[in-house]
Amino acid sequence: MTCQECPLLNRSQSRVASIDDEGCPRSDRLNRGDAHETMGTMLNITEKAQEMLGQFAESADEGVELILRVEIVGRGPKGFQYDLQFVSREDGKEEDLELDVDGMPVLVAARSVQYLEGTTLDYKETLMGGGFSFENPNPLWVDELSKAVAEIIASEVNPVVASHGGHVDLIGVDDGKAIIAFGGGCQGCGMVDVTLKQGVEVMIKDNVPGISEVIDATDHAAGTNPFY
Repeated sequence: MTCQECPLLNRSQSRVASIDDEGCPRSDRLNRGDAHETMGTMLNITEKAQEMLGQFAESADEGVELILRVEIVGRGPKGFQYDLQFVSREDGKEEDLELDVDGMPVLVAARSVQYLEGTTLDYKETLMGGGFSFENPNPLWVDELSKAVAEIIASEVNPVVASHGGHVDLIGVDDGKAIIAFGGGCQGCGMVDVTLKQGVEVMIKDNVPGISEVIDATDHAAGTNPFY
């Protein structure tokens, strides 16, 4: 079981938390409303977490209908990394799955669906404050293709980009396309296109025959201190 905690962010922000695992693939594309009953037990939210989420929603701009959105955005040494935020319905993605969790509407990113079955979202008080945490019983990858790509990134790719102070994370695999994100010194680096095409993509495609393309999903505009 994987447990993660994070501190609260400024309550004026719609993003509730970016939760990674340091402290403690392909999914069926289900459109909103398609699986309220069949996937109703996918995500559980404790009473305390619902209370705190309600406070976040109340602090948002008046007149804007917000809905909680959950997405797995990466994997770390100790488990999944999550993005938890309130969005307007218009900002939700068409392929998101909409759940009804004890009367609270929740959007789940399509690629995250199969990795959230049986997960519980909680809010825990500590001496340092409070934070949301996920308890997730699922393996980091459920299909062999994703596992193979993740292993190559860990054994071949990251030792190379680490010399630049960077790292590469696998977000998921969709129809033979490996979706990755650069971090550290590689985020915002002016040479990242070369690194992707001549380095990362070659390593992955040469070692994992089922991969036809490698896609960079990094927000490079947010990067700082690039190597070049």
